[in-house]
Amino acid sequence: MAAPAKLTLSLRVNGVRDDGFHLIDAEMITLDLADELRIDDTGTGLTVDGPYARAVPKGASNLVMRALRHVGRQAAVHLTKRIPSGGGLGGGSSDAAAILRWAGITDLDLAAMLGADVPFCLVGGRARVTGIGEVVRPLELVTRDLTLVVPPLRVSTPAVYRAWDELGGPRFAGPNDLEPAAVVVEPRLRYWRDRIAEMTGAQPALAGSGATWWVEGTRDDALAELVDEGATVIPASTGT
Repeated sequence: MAAPAKLTLSLRVNGVRDDGFHLIDAEMITLDLADELRIDDTGTGLTVDGPYARAVPKGASNLVMRALRHVGRQAAVHLTKRIPSGGGLGGGSSDAAAILRWAGITDLDLAAMLGADVPFCLVGGRARVTGIGEVVRPLELVTRDLTLVVPPLRVSTPAVYRAWDELGGPRFAGPNDLEPAAVVVEPRLRYWRDRIAEMTGAQPALAGSGATWWVEGTRDDALAELVDEGATVIPASTGT
């Protein structure tokens, strides 16, 4: 079962609920980059391989295991991890959504209990996502070629939202309101943003709270030397 990566193309933060959760208005889209899950309901446990297996927690905190508990099911799951971890591409959320699909779950409120990105990952395609992530309105699919740059660093999503609050809730001129806050939390993001812009002549956008930057077009050749600096450069497509 495929668990596709998601990309947040735009993100506006429209306020904060009384419980502290932020209200968003975002456009998200599924990419052709995907993890793969093999699920056997006669067994138990989680095994992981693939290029990003080392970063995956194997215990009870793993979103696959949490999703199984969430729906009261038991299975042996083998996960092939192809989505880089910690870059904001929704790999763990998509893995959890794959478990929900396998279990026949379509309830987005239930999905949101596992994480804000899980409802979109359960629906997939292209959508406008509002509320705290639990309201997903499908949009017409579009075909786009993109290039992702995942720097060798992680950015804490809760820390970025806290910084956004502390900055006074700025509305960013670009597509992602969280970009100024993410750069405050992790100043090294500036270096990668500027390097990508210098090498491509295009202004990159931050995916969600980071750390992934993306640009339009297939530009992996132009960005190849960033791999020597520790980044992961991925050509990706939408609308497939």
